[in-house]
Amino acid sequence: MNIKRQGKRNKKKNNGFQREQGYISGLGRTADIILSVVLILISLLALLPVILVIIISFSSEEAIIESGYSFFPEELSLDAYRYLSGHLGKILQSLGVTLLVTVIGTVLSLFLISTMAYALSRKDFLLRKLYTAIVVIPIFFGGGIASSYAVNTQFLGLKNSIWALILIPACSSWYIIVMRTYFLSNIPPEILEAARLDGASAARIFFRFVIPLSKPIMITVGLFEAFSYWNSWYENLLYTDSNHSGLYTLQYVLYNMEKNVSFLTSGDSISGLSAARVPTESFRMALVVVIILPILVTYPMFGRHIKNGLNAGAGK
Repeated sequence: MNIKRQGKRNKKKNNGFQREQGYISGLGRTADIILSVVLILISLLALLPVILVIIISFSSEEAIIESGYSFFPEELSLDAYRYLSGHLGKILQSLGVTLLVTVIGTVLSLFLISTMAYALSRKDFLLRKLYTAIVVIPIFFGGGIASSYAVNTQFLGLKNSIWALILIPACSSWYIIVMRTYFLSNIPPEILEAARLDGASAARIFFRFVIPLSKPIMITVGLFEAFSYWNSWYENLLYTDSNHSGLYTLQYVLYNMEKNVSFLTSGDSISGLSAARVPTESFRMALVVVIILPILVTYPMFGRHIKNGLNAGAGK
């Protein structure tokens, strides 16, 4: 019973403050209400750009040209989404590439980051300090675009390959350090030592004990890596030629649309709209809506795990 009561008291702690009866102690009810209102207003301000993008995507091109971007457009239109549906084949192809890269890249990133972080967290690893230094150096210093491009294309042969979209951003030094800190702070060494004495191999200890005890940080890093892959386009710019457009991700299509709306149209007439009447601005915003919608839906589902993972990973 005492353990349960202590657990309930610990759950009421938030950022170093003790919450009592729904309020932060030391501030009082009035200050707590004011603080809540301020945070709500800040949250609403953060949502305003997203709301504006959605409204513009449903605005007519004529209204945007005459009045500019507005939360209250003079005329609503579905031309952007009709135009988008007219190129459904190309959009679905780029979306499929994005989903494939995101899924494979996230799984591979979690495997590489977690295994490296676990090795660096083991105090009995003889080369721990050396490899930690090797991991930390890229956070502060980089070899430059020219050297990385030469290595990735001439030595690794990743030019015009889908693996260029997956392997190049697969391992983050920052996330390795964050996950290593989590392992040091939250994995009881007694459990690992007991498993080792029972004859468990290093791989079995990692997959049977470390991974199940590390769900918050795994979900946190996994989501951030998934968002990074979902939003990636720079690898397409560097490593994919125009004659390999089948490897273009959805975000790279958006990048090209920002440069030239005719990237998708190729002068064709879609849904009765001529190339001259393409809903340029609203179409761009419609693409943005398509891109951010999965993130808006996914992020709130894992918000609690992200908070726990970041708090625990920043413990040291």
